Amino acid sequence: MKRKISTPSLLLFIILVGFPQISETIYTPSLPDIAKNIQASSNMIQLTLSIYFLGFAFGVFCWGRLSDSIGRRPAMLWGIFVYGLGSLGCYLSGSVEWLLVSRFIQAFGASTGSVVTQTILRESIDGHKRHAVFAQISAALAFTPALGPLIGGWVDQTLGFKAVFLTLVFMSVAIFIHAFTSLPETRVASNASISTLSVAKRFMADARIWAFLFLIGATNGILFSYYAEAPFIFIEFFGMTPGMFGFFGIFVALSSILGATLSKKLLPVFRAETIILIGSIVTTIGALSLTCFTLLGMTPSMASLVCMVASIFVLLLGIGMMIPNCLSLALVDYGDVLGTAGALLGLGYYVVVSLITSGMSILHNGSLVAMPVYFLILAALMTLVSTQIITRPGAK
Repeated sequence: MKRKISTPSLLLFIILVGFPQISETIYTPSLPDIAKNIQASSNMIQLTLSIYFLGFAFGVFCWGRLSDSIGRRPAMLWGIFVYGLGSLGCYLSGSVEWLLVSRFIQAFGASTGSVVTQTILRESIDGHKRHAVFAQISAALAFTPALGPLIGGWVDQTLGFKAVFLTLVFMSVAIFIHAFTSLPETRVASNASISTLSVAKRFMADARIWAFLFLIGATNGILFSYYAEAPFIFIEFFGMTPGMFGFFGIFVALSSILGATLSKKLLPVFRAETIILIGSIVTTIGALSLTCFTLLGMTPSMASLVCMVASIFVLLLGIGMMIPNCLSLALVDYGDVLGTAGALLGLGYYVVVSLITSGMSILHNGSLVAMPVYFLILAALMTLVSTQIITRPGAK
């Protein structure tokens, strides 16, 4: 008989999965200011987002493995501590090189919030209920990338960009205290004997896991490439202030929230795989619309702004439908090795996120066309992969 596992509250799940996303986007309104103050190019500053996901990729592997050997709770607490050190390094940074190293450390620690929390959720909740909980968390988390720019834009405008990183230091302390007092240990027994190589071999022969690895990486890659490119579009091209851009991000995030909510509503009617395919098609429609508008020529006018925002809304609506179902289904066949499998999956898809956001930084050239065309190519690939998933259902 399966031993009953203590399950953390939904609020704690949201906090632990959400703080890495806030950390990723909180300083995006400050990107133009940071570039000017430390005398770095826009392309180099955008790489501070890509390096974050590279650090995240290595972090999810390490913390996932550690959570199997030392426990979920210790792995979470040590990760949050490292995250705090990295945030302090960002605050003290005086050059782009120092900032890149600090962002790597920050992300390495923050990644525990993603991989360990997902492991806890997968091992404590089963089946259809797990899909629904992932949808609830995704709906809440769709707000966190927007909450970051809202906080960061206000802090930057009021106290300067340095204060944005200091905010993350204080946040790391608060999260550590909350996790220390509220997070139970959910690991039933030590899985330290599990071979990473054996799980990796299972992955290599599993076409379905490769499909989910790409889809999770591509959806998050598009989302965070948008947050990397958007400040230069809306602040520099449309003339928004950092504070206005941060507030504007809430409106855009509503699309992801609506997508996750819609996904939950559709679960009694459609298989999760089908919802993933529908979401990929919606994402492609949004990317196609955005590409058409920019190719036709845009001016810094209200009409152009409305067209761009409407297209982005549709694009992110589709992504909001896809993410919770991909996360919920990805490891249904790996229940016996969840910590290690989650570590390998996270390593893989965050490498994809890092590559995609790096691609956006390379393509950044001041043109409005680069981002839409890039997103359209990725969305088309996601639709193609989604059609393959729907024909290969996994265990439930």
